[in-house]
Amino acid sequence: MLDTLSIPNRILARLPRKDYHRLLPALELVSLKFGQVIYRAGEAIKHVYFPNDCMVSLLTPMGDREVSEVGLIGKEGVAGVQAALGSRKSSFQSIIQGGGTAMRLSTSRFNRELKRSGALKRETDRFAHMLMVQFSQTAGCNRYHPVEQRLARWLLMTRDRLNSNEFRLTQEFLAFMLGVRRPRVSGAAGEFKKKGLIRYSRGRITILEEKGLLASSCACYERVKNVYRDA
Repeated sequence: MLDTLSIPNRILARLPRKDYHRLLPALELVSLKFGQVIYRAGEAIKHVYFPNDCMVSLLTPMGDREVSEVGLIGKEGVAGVQAALGSRKSSFQSIIQGGGTAMRLSTSRFNRELKRSGALKRETDRFAHMLMVQFSQTAGCNRYHPVEQRLARWLLMTRDRLNSNEFRLTQEFLAFMLGVRRPRVSGAAGEFKKKGLIRYSRGRITILEEKGLLASSCACYERVKNVYRDA
């Protein structure tokens, strides 16, 4: 395996050296901005993205102009993993929630390498499983848990994927992510702010008290985190 300190993306870092170096000339380092859409639902998947320090939010259409977030992808995975499962089109709208960089690879080359590299196939399948666990847990969480617990879970998941306690986020966008009205998010965020768990100013949120936020979250956060940790 490669030195994980020099390769931020977990999937790429786990490849044997010869597999990674064969793939390296085809990998393109790209900068992705906050709010940038890399896939729209129903569009062809032309590239897959291996995040280095950015975060991708997966949104599923729920009706006229309505969407709901079903998953987050950071350096542990690959955006466009559906291509490995035989899908040519994206099932989700994928938007950059945390700006940064990623390694981009054409879908055609990705699929060729999946047939050639058993390690890449194994790591991709492993991540697809983890993502399915996240999907199912998020669906249950959004159905049964109050917005305060969902907000705490989302903030902690974002922190883990961006590896930072501070990140850009507007309440409007957060309401969009959680599928609730903005006043409900404002109320929950306001309570966290009063308790000293977070600081919110000019579109940036800072996590001040991790233990308190963990206590405010539901068990969904720890379950998904444990699956990712043990994979």
